[in-house]
Amino acid sequence: MSTKADPKVRQEPAPPPEVDEIRPVEQVALVVPETDDPSMPVMTFRACFLGVTSCVVLIFLNTFFTFRTQPLTISAILIQIAALPFGRFMAATLPNKEVRLSGGWAFNLNPGPFNIKEHVIITIFANCGVSVGGGDAYSIGAITVMKAYYKQSLSFLCSLLIVLTTQILGYGWAGMLRRYLVDPVEMWWPSSLAQVSLFRALHERDLESKGLTRMQFFLIFFAASFAYYTLPGYLFPILTFFSWVCWVWPHSITAQQIGSGYNGLGVGAFTLDWAGISAYHGSPLVTPWFSILNTAVGFIMFIYIIMPLCYWKFSTFDARKFPIFSNQLFTTNGQKYDTTKILNTNFELNEAAYDNYGRLYLSPLFAISIGSGFLRFTATLMHVLLFNGRDIWRQSKSAVNSVKLDIHAKLMKNYIQVPQWWFIILLVGSIGFSLLMSFVWKQQVQLPWWGMLFAFGLAWLVTLPIGVIQATTNQQPGYDIIAQFMIGYVLPGKPIANLLFKIYGRISSIHALSFLSDLKLGHYMKIPPRCMYTAQVVGTVIAGVVNLSVAWWMLDSIENICDVDALHPDSPWTCPKYRVTFDSSVFWGLIGPARLFGRHCMYYNLVWLFLVGAILPVPVWLLSKMYPHKKWIPLINIPVIFYGFAGMPPATPTNIASWLVTGTIFNYFVFRYRKQWWQKYNYVLSAALDAGTAFMGVLLFFALQNENRNLKWWGTEIDHCPLASCPTQPGIVVNGCPVF
Repeated sequence: MSTKADPKVRQEPAPPPEVDEIRPVEQVALVVPETDDPSMPVMTFRACFLGVTSCVVLIFLNTFFTFRTQPLTISAILIQIAALPFGRFMAATLPNKEVRLSGGWAFNLNPGPFNIKEHVIITIFANCGVSVGGGDAYSIGAITVMKAYYKQSLSFLCSLLIVLTTQILGYGWAGMLRRYLVDPVEMWWPSSLAQVSLFRALHERDLESKGLTRMQFFLIFFAASFAYYTLPGYLFPILTFFSWVCWVWPHSITAQQIGSGYNGLGVGAFTLDWAGISAYHGSPLVTPWFSILNTAVGFIMFIYIIMPLCYWKFSTFDARKFPIFSNQLFTTNGQKYDTTKILNTNFELNEAAYDNYGRLYLSPLFAISIGSGFLRFTATLMHVLLFNGRDIWRQSKSAVNSVKLDIHAKLMKNYIQVPQWWFIILLVGSIGFSLLMSFVWKQQVQLPWWGMLFAFGLAWLVTLPIGVIQATTNQQPGYDIIAQFMIGYVLPGKPIANLLFKIYGRISSIHALSFLSDLKLGHYMKIPPRCMYTAQVVGTVIAGVVNLSVAWWMLDSIENICDVDALHPDSPWTCPKYRVTFDSSVFWGLIGPARLFGRHCMYYNLVWLFLVGAILPVPVWLLSKMYPHKKWIPLINIPVIFYGFAGMPPATPTNIASWLVTGTIFNYFVFRYRKQWWQKYNYVLSAALDAGTAFMGVLLFFALQNENRNLKWWGTEIDHCPLASCPTQPGIVVNGCPVF
């Protein structure tokens, strides 16, 4: 184990010939330091110890919380803050002693003061614990559905292969695509700047005489965010969805459908909860203004124009039979769909029972949201092909020494790079073990070897274009719907195959993008590439093993876990996140898209949005070529425009509208008129709000909510709009709703 970065550094690196240095993106120039100290120790004993410990703690907590009625994702920002005092404590107490291992390995227990690069490595380890067990823990979701919902007998080894191959496959994609998504100056990954700003606030001393230092500013707003979250988090949850329109018209279904922030269009509603603002599109403070503007165009178009026309004017898809906003599945008479009535003993579709029970229907907003997913998929491919295709092709053909580099890329040339074959080994190995699993456990996984190859091909096709969008706009156009749509047509009636195809065709891509974001963070912070590789690979394997072990223990030891009907009414183990995963397997896998989007089916016309998505970027690209002096035209981003409707449901219009307003204030007005304040404090404020909310969320959970010490009063009801979820079609009878 090396304690210093020196062995990884060429002594006198000669810059590549004819390299043109270019200026970075303005936001990067304002936030990221343009210096480096290659002599700083990086992979020290204390960095590895704290990194591995952080990874294990985060993956345990995130896995544990995800099964509960109130799931909670603990972000790596908590570790980013907590690691500093622990690192400095170890630097102050450990002896300055050389430890020698067999094979000539040696390391120093305490090579000097705890430094910023060690802190970054610890955070990279922690990020593995979040990406595997936190927001998109879909591989564990699939295993939970197989064991808890479908009651399948599944071996631990097969499950471990599912978890690890998904993560390592994503890292393989990341390594193959780093030339296109990490090295170029245009790929600036806005979300990484918040972490860079926080690292600088924690480690650098502000020599400026005016105003608060970054650290002082962070501590003040961290404390304010920590204290304030007791209101929306426990005492006054109505602040999460403040739907005043419903109070003015308490007996009007239409008014509540329009004004409800939770079950309606959210007109006039707002949230004063930072967790609600940043829940689905991330922090609006780190998203560039042009991306916010594109998202706003799509949001306004869908929510305030298309949805009202579809529901009240044309009753598209029998819209008025159902709530205007719901992710539930319905029968033709507006009742919730009972999937147990159409299952056979092998957990496949009973076609006769389905024909007898009747078709499945969606709420209008849910149906249009699926259609927007069709459009985003082809629009993303076409947009990147037109606007970035030439650059990608040039980088594929040219040597690195002919590519323009900014100061950060030039500084990173001082370090020995990770050979491409290291990533190829991971990629080929994960593909090989995945194919082996499809042969050995064929009955359990339902996905044949050719289905696996189909998933790998899909991930390879879309990771690059989606990565370009995320690296430049901080938005990640998803294609979950497309992955399940495709395999649902090819393998209808097989819900487990549908889940696994999504894991390998989509979730591996999510992990690849997470790894690429971390690689860009390392790029900005000048972390030696081989240290990054070691931290990410080790962190991923540890996180995967702990993730499955904790989930397996809970599934085996908690009786009736996830079975709401069999559990005690006060049981916290209802697994709402995994219920959505199960419903998804029913919708796309069990019933299948052929019965929903076929030529004579209710939702057939939505399929035309594939073609629409492929066409819409073309006129924007043509205009950018016809008027090259108009710099605003290339900023029109069709995939991001239609991303304004992504995630709804479960995201609500109120979440997105509040996100747009907050982002506009900081990344347009403050950035334009108070740029020095923005440069110094904007990303620090984002980190402080995230950290304060997260710390108080954990404290409230353990101290009060975990003990079922919940308040009951008017302010604890999230949304006072009970009629918003009612249908308005005459003759439809739903409990709690008036009949027209």
